[in-house]
Amino acid sequence: MPDDMTVQQATADLFSAPHVLAAAVAVLPVTAGLYAWWAPPKVLAAFQGPANSSDGGQRLLSLGKAKRLRPRIASNHLRDSGRSTLRRTLAGLLIPTEGYRTTWTDRVVLIPEDEQRLTDWMHRHLTLTWSEHPDPVPLETALISRLLPPLNVDGVVHGTTLDRVKQARARYYASAGPRPRD
Repeated sequence: MPDDMTVQQATADLFSAPHVLAAAVAVLPVTAGLYAWWAPPKVLAAFQGPANSSDGGQRLLSLGKAKRLRPRIASNHLRDSGRSTLRRTLAGLLIPTEGYRTTWTDRVVLIPEDEQRLTDWMHRHLTLTWSEHPDPVPLETALISRLLPPLNVDGVVHGTTLDRVKQARARYYASAGPRPRD
């Protein structure tokens, strides 16, 4: 369990002014740490996390950890639904309005043009903060239980919000149809 000072520093870092994604990717370190996804209250309005203390117009949506922050954000979260729970959740939430389409590879993924459309959507609507830390796993657990980001489901119990996230993920997987037989 991380000490209070470590939790406070990480919280301060994560609640600093969020960066637009293009700028964030350019300056993200390659070190281990935590990252937080933010959006204005009108974006995914049913999912209202805590307000950012440096920019009250942004609400916390999701919190994650990475062994290497820049590759995790740039190569997974901003590119590949097969390797990003956040992308799968967002796609599932947005299928009714954005019409994203999925297909089977070795797993369910968005079709290539919809991967790009989701990335574009993320660049228009989401911002990012991060905190470097050599051992982010216990810190992530502590912060998720403290901050209750609405799109995180592990270790968080939050009724209808949890149900909506699980329904979105189920919608994402169901949209690809049955798994093809080899």
